[in-house]
Amino acid sequence: MTPLLILSACPTREVAEKIARALVESGAAACAQISGPIDSIYRWKGQIERAQEVHLWAKSTQEAQNKAFQVIRQHHPFEVPEILSIPITSGLPDYLNWIQAETQRI
Repeated sequence: MTPLLILSACPTREVAEKIARALVESGAAACAQISGPIDSIYRWKGQIERAQEVHLWAKSTQEAQNKAFQVIRQHHPFEVPEILSIPITSGLPDYLNWIQAETQRI
């Protein structure tokens, strides 16, 4: 089991909450947290853009990653949403075991 932190920037808190709930309900993530707003500056289609967004942080596993990505894409309004996965290299063993147990039902 490889635990992961999956990140996505969402346009609103409501969108982030919808995705977070779908991730947890589907078993693609053990939990999700929402923070922000944050200010994002990025290049999109040749233009420099600025937007307020909300960060979604989900705890998942390598085994559930594809399902998590699918859930985020299904509920995310952006044409190309930020979806990043970062391996968790260490943590409290009981917590990591909990993540695994919650995502094994996929």
